[in-house]
Amino acid sequence: MPAPGENLRINSERLWDSLMEMAKIGPGIAGGNNRQTLTDADSEGRHLFARWCEAAGMMMGVDTMGNMFATRAGTDPDALPVYMGSHLDTQPTGGKYDGVLGVLAGLEVIRSMNDLGIRTRRPVVVTNWTNEEGARFAPAMLASGVFAGIHDQEYAYARRDPEGKVFGEELQRIGWVGDEQVGARKMHAMLELHIEQGPILEAQGCDIGVVTHGQGLWWLEITLTGKDAHTGSTPMAMRVNAGLGAARITERVHQIAMAHQPEAVGAVGQLFHFPNSRNVIPGKAVFTVDIRSPDQAKLDAMRAEVERAAHAVAAELGLTCEIEAVGHFDPVSFDPGLVMTVRQAAERLRYSHMDIVSGAGHDACWINRVAPTVMIMCPCVGGLSHNEAEEISPEWAAAGTDVLLHAVLEVAEVVG
Repeated sequence: MPAPGENLRINSERLWDSLMEMAKIGPGIAGGNNRQTLTDADSEGRHLFARWCEAAGMMMGVDTMGNMFATRAGTDPDALPVYMGSHLDTQPTGGKYDGVLGVLAGLEVIRSMNDLGIRTRRPVVVTNWTNEEGARFAPAMLASGVFAGIHDQEYAYARRDPEGKVFGEELQRIGWVGDEQVGARKMHAMLELHIEQGPILEAQGCDIGVVTHGQGLWWLEITLTGKDAHTGSTPMAMRVNAGLGAARITERVHQIAMAHQPEAVGAVGQLFHFPNSRNVIPGKAVFTVDIRSPDQAKLDAMRAEVERAAHAVAAELGLTCEIEAVGHFDPVSFDPGLVMTVRQAAERLRYSHMDIVSGAGHDACWINRVAPTVMIMCPCVGGLSHNEAEEISPEWAAAGTDVLLHAVLEVAEVVG
Protein backbone atom coordinates (compact mmCIF):
# COMPACT_ATOMS: atom_id res chain seq x y z
CA MET A 1 0.00 0.00 0.00
CA PRO A 2 1.53 3.38 -0.96
CA ALA A 3 2.28 5.84 1.84
CA PRO A 4 0.34 9.12 2.02
CA GLY A 5 1.78 11.85 -0.20
CA GLU A 6 4.06 14.48 1.32
CA ASN A 7 1.59 17.27 0.47
CA LEU A 8 -1.00 15.78 2.85
CA ARG A 9 -1.17 18.09 5.89
CA ILE A 10 -3.55 18.92 8.73
CA ASN A 11 -5.32 22.28 9.17
CA SER A 12 -2.80 23.96 11.48
CA GLU A 13 -4.94 27.03 12.19
CA ARG A 14 -7.88 24.88 13.28
CA LEU A 15 -5.62 22.82 15.55
CA TRP A 16 -4.23 25.94 17.20
CA ASP A 17 -7.69 27.45 17.62
CA SER A 18 -8.83 24.26 19.36
CA LEU A 19 -5.85 24.37 21.73
CA MET A 20 -6.61 27.98 22.63
CA GLU A 21 -10.32 27.27 23.11
CA MET A 22 -9.61 24.36 25.47
CA ALA A 23 -7.15 26.56 27.39
CA LYS A 24 -10.02 28.87 28.36
CA ILE A 25 -11.35 26.09 30.60
CA GLY A 26 -9.67 25.92 33.98
CA PRO A 27 -7.41 28.93 33.54
CA GLY A 28 -4.40 29.24 35.79
CA ILE A 29 -3.19 32.42 37.44
CA ALA A 30 -0.20 33.03 35.14
CA GLY A 31 -1.34 32.16 31.65
CA GLY A 32 -1.52 28.38 31.93
CA ASN A 33 -4.14 25.99 33.21
CA ASN A 34 -5.41 24.44 36.43
CA ARG A 35 -7.70 21.73 35.12
CA GLN A 36 -6.93 18.97 37.56
CA THR A 37 -8.51 15.59 37.12
CA LEU A 38 -12.13 15.06 38.24
CA THR A 39 -12.71 18.74 38.98
CA ASP A 40 -15.56 20.76 37.53
CA ALA A 41 -13.09 22.23 35.05
CA ASP A 42 -12.07 18.74 33.95
CA SER A 43 -15.72 17.90 33.36
CA GLU A 44 -16.22 21.07 31.33
CA GLY A 45 -13.19 20.25 29.18
CA ARG A 46 -14.52 16.74 28.62
CA HIS A 47 -17.88 18.08 27.49
CA LEU A 48 -16.20 20.41 24.98
CA PHE A 49 -14.10 17.56 23.60
CA ALA A 50 -17.20 15.35 23.33
CA ARG A 51 -19.10 18.04 21.42
CA TRP A 52 -16.21 18.45 18.99
CA CYS A 53 -16.02 14.69 18.46
CA GLU A 54 -19.76 14.44 17.82
CA ALA A 55 -19.52 17.26 15.29
CA ALA A 56 -16.74 15.30 13.54
CA GLY A 57 -19.07 12.31 13.19
CA MET A 58 -17.49 10.12 15.85
CA MET A 59 -19.23 7.85 18.36
CA MET A 60 -18.22 8.39 22.00
CA GLY A 61 -17.70 5.56 24.48
CA VAL A 62 -16.73 6.01 28.14
CA ASP A 63 -15.51 3.31 30.50
CA THR A 64 -15.93 3.01 34.26
CA MET A 65 -12.66 4.88 34.85
CA GLY A 66 -13.91 7.83 32.82
CA ASN A 67 -11.62 7.15 29.86
CA MET A 68 -13.17 8.66 26.71
CA PHE A 69 -13.00 6.88 23.33
CA ALA A 70 -14.25 8.69 20.21
CA THR A 71 -14.44 6.32 17.24
CA ARG A 72 -14.39 7.01 13.51
CA ALA A 73 -15.61 3.88 11.75
CA GLY A 74 -13.45 1.94 9.33
CA THR A 75 -14.57 0.02 6.29
CA ASP A 76 -13.87 -3.33 8.00
CA PRO A 77 -16.07 -3.67 11.10
CA ASP A 78 -13.99 -6.63 12.32
CA ALA A 79 -10.62 -4.87 12.13
CA LEU A 80 -8.94 -3.83 15.38
CA PRO A 81 -8.83 -0.02 15.73
CA VAL A 82 -5.85 2.32 15.72
CA TYR A 83 -5.84 4.59 18.76
CA MET A 84 -4.49 8.12 19.22
CA GLY A 85 -4.65 10.36 22.26
CA SER A 86 -3.29 11.53 25.57
CA HIS A 87 -4.94 13.45 28.44
CA LEU A 88 -6.86 16.67 29.12
CA ASP A 89 -6.11 16.96 32.85
CA THR A 90 -3.34 19.33 33.96
CA GLN A 91 -1.06 20.05 36.86
CA PRO A 92 -2.27 22.63 39.43
CA THR A 93 0.03 25.11 37.68
CA GLY A 94 0.14 23.43 34.30
CA GLY A 95 0.62 24.55 30.73
CA LYS A 96 -1.79 24.61 27.81
CA TYR A 97 -0.15 21.79 25.83
CA ASP A 98 1.00 18.96 28.11
CA GLY A 99 -1.33 16.09 27.18
CA VAL A 100 -3.88 18.38 25.56
CA LEU A 101 -1.89 18.54 22.33
CA GLY A 102 -2.06 14.76 21.98
CA VAL A 103 -5.85 14.66 22.40
CA LEU A 104 -6.64 17.61 20.15
CA ALA A 105 -4.08 16.55 17.55
CA GLY A 106 -5.96 13.26 17.36
CA LEU A 107 -9.19 15.19 16.83
CA GLU A 108 -7.52 17.27 14.12
CA VAL A 109 -6.35 14.11 12.35
CA ILE A 110 -9.98 12.97 12.19
CA ARG A 111 -11.19 16.39 11.02
CA SER A 112 -8.56 16.43 8.28
CA MET A 113 -9.52 12.92 7.19
CA ASN A 114 -13.12 14.11 6.98
CA ASP A 115 -12.12 17.19 4.95
CA LEU A 116 -10.17 15.07 2.48
CA GLY A 117 -12.68 12.22 2.27
CA ILE A 118 -10.09 9.68 3.43
CA ARG A 119 -11.36 6.27 4.53
CA THR A 120 -9.37 3.64 6.41
CA ARG A 121 -9.89 -0.09 6.73
CA ARG A 122 -9.37 0.05 10.48
CA PRO A 123 -11.46 2.25 12.78
CA VAL A 124 -9.55 5.19 14.28
CA VAL A 125 -10.14 6.17 17.91
CA VAL A 126 -9.20 9.37 19.77
CA THR A 127 -8.74 8.85 23.52
CA ASN A 128 -8.71 11.07 26.60
CA TRP A 129 -7.17 9.09 29.46
CA THR A 130 -8.30 9.97 33.00
CA ASN A 131 -5.83 11.19 35.64
CA GLU A 132 -2.62 10.98 33.69
CA GLU A 133 -0.92 13.64 35.78
CA GLY A 134 -1.31 12.06 39.21
CA ALA A 135 -1.07 15.53 40.76
CA ARG A 136 -4.38 15.16 42.60
CA PHE A 137 -4.68 11.37 42.86
CA ALA A 138 -1.46 9.32 42.89
CA PRO A 139 -0.23 7.42 41.00
CA ALA A 140 0.12 9.06 37.61
CA MET A 141 -1.39 7.37 34.53
CA LEU A 142 -3.94 5.81 36.87
CA ALA A 143 -6.76 5.05 34.43
CA SER A 144 -4.53 3.80 31.61
CA GLY A 145 -2.87 1.65 34.28
CA VAL A 146 -6.23 0.08 35.13
CA PHE A 147 -6.91 -0.39 31.40
CA ALA A 148 -3.59 -2.22 31.01
CA GLY A 149 -4.15 -4.39 34.09
CA ILE A 150 -1.43 -2.76 36.19
CA HIS A 151 -3.92 -1.60 38.85
CA ASP A 152 -7.36 -2.89 39.67
CA GLN A 153 -10.34 -0.58 39.64
CA GLU A 154 -11.03 -1.00 43.35
CA TYR A 155 -7.55 0.34 44.12
CA ALA A 156 -8.05 3.28 41.73
CA TYR A 157 -11.48 4.18 43.09
CA ALA A 158 -10.08 4.29 46.63
CA ARG A 159 -7.28 6.78 45.91
CA ARG A 160 -7.54 10.00 47.91
CA ASP A 161 -6.40 13.53 47.13
CA PRO A 162 -4.62 15.74 49.70
CA GLU A 163 -8.04 16.91 50.96
CA GLY A 164 -9.19 13.35 51.53
CA LYS A 165 -11.62 13.26 48.61
CA VAL A 166 -11.99 9.83 47.01
CA PHE A 167 -11.37 9.18 43.30
CA GLY A 168 -14.44 7.02 42.72
CA GLU A 169 -16.74 9.51 44.43
CA GLU A 170 -15.31 12.45 42.51
CA LEU A 171 -15.63 10.61 39.18
CA GLN A 172 -19.29 9.99 40.02
CA ARG A 173 -19.79 13.59 41.15
CA ILE A 174 -18.66 15.11 37.85
CA GLY A 175 -20.79 12.64 35.90
CA TRP A 176 -18.15 10.75 33.92
CA VAL A 177 -18.55 7.16 35.07
CA GLY A 178 -19.15 5.28 31.82
CA ASP A 179 -20.64 1.85 31.26
CA GLU A 180 -17.77 0.14 29.42
CA GLN A 181 -15.62 -2.38 31.25
CA VAL A 182 -12.10 -0.99 31.60
CA GLY A 183 -9.66 -2.78 29.33
CA ALA A 184 -12.32 -4.60 27.32
CA ARG A 185 -11.35 -2.70 24.19
CA LYS A 186 -8.70 -4.28 21.98
CA MET A 187 -6.19 -2.24 20.02
CA HIS A 188 -4.24 -2.78 16.85
CA ALA A 189 -1.87 0.02 17.89
CA MET A 190 -1.71 3.28 19.83
CA LEU A 191 0.16 6.47 18.88
CA GLU A 192 0.60 9.35 21.32
CA LEU A 193 1.81 12.83 20.36
CA HIS A 194 3.22 14.87 23.22
CA ILE A 195 5.40 17.88 23.86
CA GLU A 196 8.91 16.82 24.83
CA GLN A 197 8.87 18.40 28.32
CA GLY A 198 12.63 18.70 28.01
CA PRO A 199 15.15 20.87 26.13
CA ILE A 200 16.76 18.40 23.73
CA LEU A 201 14.71 18.86 20.54
CA GLU A 202 14.82 22.66 20.69
CA ALA A 203 18.55 22.66 21.44
CA GLN A 204 19.20 20.33 18.49
CA GLY A 205 16.91 22.30 16.16
CA CYS A 206 14.75 19.22 15.49
CA ASP A 207 11.07 19.38 14.60
CA ILE A 208 10.22 15.83 15.64
CA GLY A 209 11.33 13.43 18.35
CA VAL A 210 10.88 9.78 17.43
CA VAL A 211 10.46 8.19 20.84
CA THR A 212 12.16 4.81 21.05
CA HIS A 213 12.14 4.28 24.82
CA GLY A 214 10.67 5.68 28.02
CA GLN A 215 12.31 6.03 31.42
CA GLY A 216 11.30 3.82 34.30
CA LEU A 217 10.09 5.50 37.48
CA TRP A 218 9.56 5.06 41.20
CA TRP A 219 7.47 7.41 43.33
CA LEU A 220 8.29 6.73 46.99
CA GLU A 221 6.05 8.47 49.51
CA ILE A 222 7.99 8.92 52.75
CA THR A 223 6.30 9.73 56.06
CA LEU A 224 8.55 10.96 58.87
CA THR A 225 7.07 11.34 62.34
CA GLY A 226 8.69 13.29 65.16
CA LYS A 227 7.19 15.65 67.73
CA ASP A 228 5.43 19.01 67.31
CA ALA A 229 7.10 21.59 69.56
CA HIS A 230 7.49 25.35 69.96
CA THR A 231 10.23 26.72 67.72
CA GLY A 232 11.27 29.33 70.28
CA SER A 233 11.31 27.45 73.55
CA THR A 234 12.47 23.96 72.60
CA PRO A 235 16.26 23.47 72.95
CA MET A 236 17.97 22.41 69.74
CA ALA A 237 19.29 19.18 71.25
CA MET A 238 15.79 18.15 72.37
CA ARG A 239 14.00 18.53 69.04
CA VAL A 240 12.58 15.65 66.97
CA ASN A 241 12.24 17.62 63.75
CA ALA A 242 10.51 15.87 60.86
CA GLY A 243 11.15 18.90 58.63
CA LEU A 244 14.89 18.56 59.14
CA GLY A 245 14.67 14.90 58.22
CA ALA A 246 12.82 15.74 55.01
CA ALA A 247 15.47 18.31 54.11
CA ARG A 248 18.33 15.88 54.64
CA ILE A 249 16.63 13.14 52.62
CA THR A 250 15.94 15.62 49.81
CA GLU A 251 19.66 16.34 49.65
CA ARG A 252 20.48 12.63 49.65
CA VAL A 253 18.08 12.02 46.73
CA HIS A 254 19.98 14.60 44.70
CA GLN A 255 23.32 13.03 45.60
CA ILE A 256 22.13 9.53 44.71
CA ALA A 257 20.87 10.65 41.30
CA MET A 258 24.15 12.47 40.60
CA ALA A 259 26.11 9.35 41.56
CA HIS A 260 24.27 7.36 38.86
CA GLN A 261 24.91 9.71 35.93
CA PRO A 262 24.29 9.63 33.05
CA GLU A 263 20.61 8.82 32.44
CA ALA A 264 19.38 9.12 36.01
CA VAL A 265 17.31 11.83 37.72
CA GLY A 266 15.78 12.32 41.13
CA ALA A 267 14.05 14.97 43.22
CA VAL A 268 11.42 15.61 45.88
CA GLY A 269 8.54 17.35 44.16
CA GLN A 270 5.77 17.27 46.77
CA LEU A 271 6.23 18.01 50.47
CA PHE A 272 3.75 18.55 53.30
CA HIS A 273 4.77 19.67 56.80
CA PHE A 274 2.43 19.24 59.74
CA PRO A 275 1.06 21.22 61.47
CA ASN A 276 2.59 23.72 59.02
CA SER A 277 2.66 26.65 61.42
CA ARG A 278 5.34 29.33 61.53
CA ASN A 279 6.26 28.76 65.17
CA VAL A 280 5.86 24.98 65.41
CA ILE A 281 8.65 22.51 64.70
CA PRO A 282 7.15 20.03 62.23
CA GLY A 283 6.13 16.84 63.98
CA LYS A 284 5.36 15.13 60.68
CA ALA A 285 6.54 15.40 57.08
CA VAL A 286 5.05 13.59 54.11
CA PHE A 287 6.86 13.88 50.80
CA THR A 288 7.30 12.04 47.51
CA VAL A 289 10.65 11.08 46.01
CA ASP A 290 10.63 10.84 42.20
CA ILE A 291 13.50 8.82 40.70
CA ARG A 292 13.80 7.84 37.03
CA SER A 293 16.12 6.10 34.58
CA PRO A 294 15.82 4.19 31.29
CA ASP A 295 18.30 1.70 32.80
CA GLN A 296 16.56 -0.92 34.95
CA ALA A 297 19.66 -1.66 37.03
CA LYS A 298 20.17 2.02 37.85
CA LEU A 299 16.51 2.46 38.73
CA ASP A 300 16.56 -0.49 41.12
CA ALA A 301 19.83 0.65 42.69
CA MET A 302 18.58 4.18 43.25
CA ARG A 303 15.42 2.96 44.95
CA ALA A 304 17.39 0.79 47.34
CA GLU A 305 19.81 3.63 48.12
CA VAL A 306 17.03 6.16 48.73
CA GLU A 307 15.29 3.80 51.13
CA ARG A 308 18.50 3.10 53.04
CA ALA A 309 19.28 6.81 53.25
CA ALA A 310 15.79 7.67 54.48
CA HIS A 311 15.91 5.10 57.28
CA ALA A 312 19.42 6.19 58.25
CA VAL A 313 18.45 9.87 58.46
CA ALA A 314 15.35 9.00 60.48
CA ALA A 315 17.34 6.89 62.94
CA GLU A 316 19.91 9.66 63.40
CA LEU A 317 17.22 12.23 64.22
CA GLY A 318 14.97 9.97 66.31
CA LEU A 319 12.15 9.92 63.74
CA THR A 320 9.96 7.06 62.65
CA CYS A 321 10.06 6.43 58.91
CA GLU A 322 7.48 4.76 56.66
CA ILE A 323 7.96 4.35 52.91
CA GLU A 324 5.20 3.48 50.44
CA ALA A 325 5.68 3.01 46.70
CA VAL A 326 2.81 5.05 45.22
CA GLY A 327 3.89 4.95 41.59
CA HIS A 328 6.07 2.73 39.43
CA PHE A 329 6.75 1.55 35.93
CA ASP A 330 9.73 -0.20 34.40
CA PRO A 331 11.66 1.29 31.47
CA VAL A 332 9.72 1.01 28.21
CA SER A 333 10.78 -0.01 24.70
CA PHE A 334 8.28 1.14 22.09
CA ASP A 335 7.27 -1.02 19.11
CA PRO A 336 10.12 -1.05 16.55
CA GLY A 337 7.75 -1.24 13.57
CA LEU A 338 5.77 1.77 14.74
CA VAL A 339 8.99 3.64 15.52
CA MET A 340 10.05 3.06 11.92
CA THR A 341 6.64 4.22 10.64
CA VAL A 342 6.96 7.49 12.58
CA ARG A 343 10.54 8.01 11.43
CA GLN A 344 9.59 7.45 7.79
CA ALA A 345 6.61 9.82 8.11
CA ALA A 346 8.90 12.57 9.38
CA GLU A 347 11.31 11.96 6.52
CA ARG A 348 8.51 11.94 3.94
CA LEU A 349 7.25 15.26 5.28
CA ARG A 350 10.83 16.61 5.32
CA TYR A 351 10.76 17.44 9.01
CA SER A 352 14.06 17.26 10.86
CA HIS A 353 13.93 14.47 13.43
CA MET A 354 15.96 12.48 15.94
CA ASP A 355 15.49 9.46 18.14
CA ILE A 356 14.77 10.36 21.75
CA VAL A 357 14.04 8.76 25.12
CA SER A 358 11.02 10.11 26.98
CA GLY A 359 12.04 11.54 30.31
CA ALA A 360 8.46 11.64 31.57
CA GLY A 361 5.88 8.92 32.04
CA HIS A 362 2.92 8.81 29.67
CA ASP A 363 -0.21 6.74 29.13
CA ALA A 364 1.55 5.08 26.20
CA CYS A 365 3.99 3.56 28.70
CA TRP A 366 1.17 1.49 30.23
CA ILE A 367 -0.71 0.79 27.00
CA ASN A 368 2.56 -0.58 25.65
CA ARG A 369 1.84 -3.60 27.88
CA VAL A 370 -1.29 -4.56 25.92
CA ALA A 371 -0.77 -3.22 22.38
CA PRO A 372 2.00 -2.02 20.04
CA THR A 373 2.66 1.59 20.96
CA VAL A 374 4.79 4.53 19.92
CA MET A 375 5.19 8.20 20.85
CA ILE A 376 5.92 11.30 18.76
CA MET A 377 7.32 14.44 20.37
CA CYS A 378 7.55 18.08 19.38
CA PRO A 379 9.78 20.70 21.05
CA CYS A 380 8.70 23.04 23.83
CA VAL A 381 10.35 26.37 24.55
CA GLY A 382 13.29 25.99 26.93
CA GLY A 383 12.17 22.46 27.72
CA LEU A 384 9.78 23.95 30.27
CA SER A 385 6.70 21.95 31.29
CA HIS A 386 4.52 21.44 34.38
CA ASN A 387 4.65 25.22 34.53
CA GLU A 388 2.16 27.86 33.40
CA ALA A 389 4.87 29.39 31.21
CA GLU A 390 5.01 26.18 29.11
CA GLU A 391 5.00 27.17 25.42
CA ILE A 392 5.20 25.69 21.95
CA SER A 393 4.85 27.24 18.52
CA PRO A 394 1.96 26.65 16.10
CA GLU A 395 4.54 25.31 13.65
CA TRP A 396 5.81 22.69 16.12
CA ALA A 397 2.25 21.61 16.90
CA ALA A 398 1.44 21.31 13.21
CA ALA A 399 4.60 19.32 12.42
CA GLY A 400 3.90 16.79 15.16
CA THR A 401 0.29 16.43 14.07
CA ASP A 402 1.29 16.06 10.40
CA VAL A 403 3.55 13.16 11.39
CA LEU A 404 0.76 11.69 13.51
CA LEU A 405 -1.63 11.92 10.55
CA HIS A 406 0.72 10.16 8.17
CA ALA A 407 1.64 7.44 10.67
CA VAL A 408 -1.99 6.77 11.59
CA LEU A 409 -3.10 6.59 7.98
CA GLU A 410 -0.39 4.06 7.22
CA VAL A 411 -1.19 1.90 10.26
CA ALA A 412 -4.98 2.19 9.79
CA GLU A 413 -4.64 1.36 6.07
CA VAL A 414 -6.13 3.90 3.67
CA VAL A 415 -8.68 2.42 1.24
CA GLY A 416 -9.78 3.73 -2.13
